[in-house]
Amino acid sequence: MTRATLIRSLRTSVLLATFVLLSGCQVANIVSGWFESSGKKSNLRGVRISVMSLDSSLKPDPTIQDTRVLLPPPFRNPEWPNPGGYSSNAMYHLEANGPLREAWTADAGKGSDSQSRLTAPPVVAGGYVFTLDSEAHVYVFRASDGREVWNKRLAPKNGTDMPTLWGLLGKPNTVDPASGMGGGIAYDQGKIFVTSGFGVVHCMDAATGREFWHHDMAMPIINAPVVSGGRVFLSTYDNHFYALAEADGRQLWDQQGVAEPAGMLVSTSAAVSGELVIAPYTSGEVFALQAQNGQVSWSDVLSRSGQVTALSQLDDVAGRPVIDRGVVYAISQSGVMAAINANSGERMWTRDIGGIQTPWAAGDYVYVLDNNNRVICLTRKEGRVRWIHQLPEWDDPDSKEGLLVWTGPVLVSNRLIVTSSNGYAESISPYTGKLLGRVEIPDATLISPVVANGTLYLYTSDAELVALR
Repeated sequence: MTRATLIRSLRTSVLLATFVLLSGCQVANIVSGWFESSGKKSNLRGVRISVMSLDSSLKPDPTIQDTRVLLPPPFRNPEWPNPGGYSSNAMYHLEANGPLREAWTADAGKGSDSQSRLTAPPVVAGGYVFTLDSEAHVYVFRASDGREVWNKRLAPKNGTDMPTLWGLLGKPNTVDPASGMGGGIAYDQGKIFVTSGFGVVHCMDAATGREFWHHDMAMPIINAPVVSGGRVFLSTYDNHFYALAEADGRQLWDQQGVAEPAGMLVSTSAAVSGELVIAPYTSGEVFALQAQNGQVSWSDVLSRSGQVTALSQLDDVAGRPVIDRGVVYAISQSGVMAAINANSGERMWTRDIGGIQTPWAAGDYVYVLDNNNRVICLTRKEGRVRWIHQLPEWDDPDSKEGLLVWTGPVLVSNRLIVTSSNGYAESISPYTGKLLGRVEIPDATLISPVVANGTLYLYTSDAELVALR
C-alpha cells in the first residue's frame, strides 16, 4: 500500500466514523424497567425507516413459534479479560442481579468528537477495570469503588520516540493525539497488552503500568488484541494478522488478508479457542488459522453483491466472530451472517443479515443486532428466526431526526441489554423479544456493555466509565 493510499484510507475511515458519531446524541426521558428509573415516559417510538438497502423481508419462522426458548442459568463470570470477554467471544448467560443501580462513575480520559472516536471496550480482570480513550491514554480503576490506580499516555512524545508509522506517513516531529484512536486492551496473568492507532503494541504491568516490552508494527492498529495460550493476536489496518509471544513480544508468525481501501472505524478482534484462531478482516474475509504456526485451515468471504449504498458495499467483518461448541458465528457489514463448522469450514447456514455488532450465543439460540436496529433471535443449528425486536430508529420519529445507533446485545440475568447513541439502554426478553424496560444512561454509548462479577460496565462516548450493580 502506498503512502497516498494509506492516507486516503485513514481519511475514509474517519468519515465513516463521523457518520456514526453524528447519528444522534440527544437524550430523551426515562421509561421504567429492570434498571433503576424514575418512571417518566419517553418520546421514543419504534418507527421503521430503513437506512440500508438490506433484506427487509426477514420474518419470524411460523413453524417454530410454539417452541419455547430455553437458556442455561445465569453464571457469574469473575472477569472480562479480553475485548469480547473470554478469548472465544462466547459468554453465554451472565449474572448481574437487578434492579441495577449506579455504584460509581469515573472520568476515563478523552471521549469521541469530530476528530476521533472512542472504540475500545473496557476490560475487567485482577480486581481492576482497564480503559483506553480516543487518544491512546490508558486508565486503570479499582473495580470495587472506581478509584483510579494509574494512567499512562501511549502517544509518542513530540520530537522523540517516534514509531515507524510516522516516518511512513511523512509526519513532522509533532504528534496529534487523535491519531492514536482505535486499538484496545487484553489482560493475562497480571499483564495488559495494549494496541492503538500509533501502531505500537505495549505490554505493561497491570498493577503499576510499568512497561515490559513494546513492538512497533509500523502500521496503525485499529483493532484490539486477544491473548490466549501465551500468544498475543492482533491485526493492523492493512489486514495483516500477527501472533506475538506474550513473554517478550517477538513475532511468531503472520498472515496477510486482502487489503481494503476503507472499513468501519470500530475495534474488533479475533476469536481464539484452543489452537483455533478466527481472524476477521475488513475485506469480508474470515480465516481459520492454527494458533501454533498461523497455517490456514480454511477461509470464507462474507460479502453480499447487489447493494447500492456506500455503507452496504463495505464487507467489513466488524463484529467479533464467536466460537461456540464447534461452530463459528460471524457477520459482515454488507449483509451476510453465517454459521460455519469450525473444523471443516463448511457453512451450516447463512442469512441475509448485516451488522457491525458481535453475535451473542446462548443455549440453542444466537442473538444479533443488525444494521436496521433490529435485535434478532435465531436458532443456533439452522439459523431460523424465532423473533425480531425493532429498536427505535430515530431520536425524534416525527421529524425523522437524530438517526440512532445501538450497540450490543449482552445477555444478563434473563435480559438482553442494548445501549444507544442518544443515551438510553433497553432490556429485551431473550425468550419473547418483548421490551422489558428502558432507562436513561449518563451519555451516548457506542461501545457495547461488558459484565464481570455481577457488575455491568458502560463506557460512554464522553469517556465516562459507569459501574452498575
